[in-house]
Amino acid sequence: MIITKKTITHWRRFIYLLFWGILTAVLVVACSPANNVNSDKQIEDCRVVRHEMGETCIPRNPQRVIAIKPNHFANSLALGIEPIASAFYDGFPVSEVLQNKVGKIESVGDLNKPSLEKILLLEPDLIISNSSLENIYPQLSQIAPTIELNASFPPPSWKEQFKELAIILDKQETYQQLMADYWQRIENLKQALGDRNLNQEISFGGTASGVGIWVYGAKHPVGKIFNDLGLKRPPVQRGDFYFLENISEETLADIDGDALFLTTWGRDKDLEAREKLSQKPLWQKLKVVQEKQVYFVGQYWVNPGNILSVNAILDDLEQYLVNE
Repeated sequence: MIITKKTITHWRRFIYLLFWGILTAVLVVACSPANNVNSDKQIEDCRVVRHEMGETCIPRNPQRVIAIKPNHFANSLALGIEPIASAFYDGFPVSEVLQNKVGKIESVGDLNKPSLEKILLLEPDLIISNSSLENIYPQLSQIAPTIELNASFPPPSWKEQFKELAIILDKQETYQQLMADYWQRIENLKQALGDRNLNQEISFGGTASGVGIWVYGAKHPVGKIFNDLGLKRPPVQRGDFYFLENISEETLADIDGDALFLTTWGRDKDLEAREKLSQKPLWQKLKVVQEKQVYFVGQYWVNPGNILSVNAILDDLEQYLVNE
């Protein structure tokens, strides 16, 4: 067979037409209704929600949620969605409340710098992030649909944080029931406390190794719980602030009151610091110490920006102020 220039031109035209025929067939098949089922299903199964970074279409029924902040983990859990992982401060224990609810929690690294690799390997279908991690939002959103919640300081009230997440996760009914339960507990506790606590001053502070002693003010979540209960605070703790640090041993009277709830960050060295404080002569002179009204409470009092910790705090208040 003699291959001429004309023959080569015919073959090229044939191959060109064959290529476009195959490509057209593939596109027709791919765009046909039968092959768009998965695409349509994805659109049906996602909801557009607004958050700090704009709008994101998130799964209606997410199964593999990573909640980077432990407070978001706890609130998701309370709303009926159990996340598969969270992040924590290196060297600090997981809150007792979460340990009691779910036991060991998969960690994706430090709360200030979570591991993108660990998050990717867990194959989440939804990531709940926060504005302190705004710099890695683009990478997170490439892994899975990502919502970003406000993490300013002082943070929004625990009630606002809980409501915002409930709206995003489409769990308003569960949220309303949990908040109704909260207000019912507040009313019950008010009645149980009775008139005897109207004039008492309830103090709340903390101590930690290398940091010292501090007290919490009205902007702290516990301050807001005390306010809901109508509990009075010592004069120094009535200000519109989150916490007041650098309480010296000479000014320990700032944490005195008719009852004192003292928390720590939960590390062994923090517990040792608290023990050393309780041995100080000036500590022994406090009225609240002499009357044996000091209550050492868990780490969940430090940053209770979730409904599970709030309920645990109400348990403590009932135990120590009512039952004892």
